Amino acid sequence: MNSLAKILLPVDFSERSALAVRYACDLALHCGSELTLVHVLPPLHSEMGMEMAGSMLVDVYRARTAQAESDLNAFERDALAGLKVRRTLLHGDPASKIVELAREEAFNLIAMPTHGYGTFRRFILGSNTAKVLHDADCPVWTGVHIEEARPMAAPFSKIICAVDLGPQSARALAWASWLRQEFQGHLTLVHAIAGHAEPLDEPDRRWRSGIREAAEEELLRLRREAGAEADLLLEAGDPVRVICSAAARLGAGTVIIGRGSAAGDFGRLKTNSYAIIRQSPCPVVSV
Repeated sequence: MNSLAKILLPVDFSERSALAVRYACDLALHCGSELTLVHVLPPLHSEMGMEMAGSMLVDVYRARTAQAESDLNAFERDALAGLKVRRTLLHGDPASKIVELAREEAFNLIAMPTHGYGTFRRFILGSNTAKVLHDADCPVWTGVHIEEARPMAAPFSKIICAVDLGPQSARALAWASWLRQEFQGHLTLVHAIAGHAEPLDEPDRRWRSGIREAAEEELLRLRREAGAEADLLLEAGDPVRVICSAAARLGAGTVIIGRGSAAGDFGRLKTNSYAIIRQSPCPVVSV
């Protein structure tokens, strides 16, 4: 059974982190979730790139720790008023510590913004976010574009679940179907079929038709086995373009994609998954 009893929110005190917290508040208010805000201080030498005397290093790190504790305790306090909130300061490699905490305390979701700016945004995924996406076992919420606008009023009223019909598709659809039920939203199951232009001859038309029929049959099976209430959308073309265009066209507030577990055969995100996260017009949950 899916649950959002515990949500982990890695924060760096930026506006993107603040907006990620506010998205998570919608989930927490509805599901009665406990929110854990975590900030990880990396080793001082990893940022300064220089050697310092031992006593000076201790003093600088002690001051940084005190400042981080103060910032963490004050971060989004008004927005989180009335919710179950825990604040944790850790030390070490940020991505490793986030994944380790999520596993040890069995978090149901990690919510964190990505990085990337201006014309380069389509090609950049922050290194810490990429590592967490690769190594985490639980679903990971990411929002590339959240720095551009405040969260929409109902981010879970229209949900897209994009599947490639691989073994992880059932898990993604089950999670999306549960989210739809929780928020009484509308779910669309999307699959991209190979091909760009319309076929020109009869053999090609028959071949494309067969591919589409097989994909539609598999989608129907997935929907039936998941007990999901979802529309089906099959479009020919590049998966990233099909999924992101559908999300924009349908006004989706959340896209769900399959990611798998780092402990299993599907631990490494595929190229399409990274591209969907970077280019989606709305936040993406990688399951």
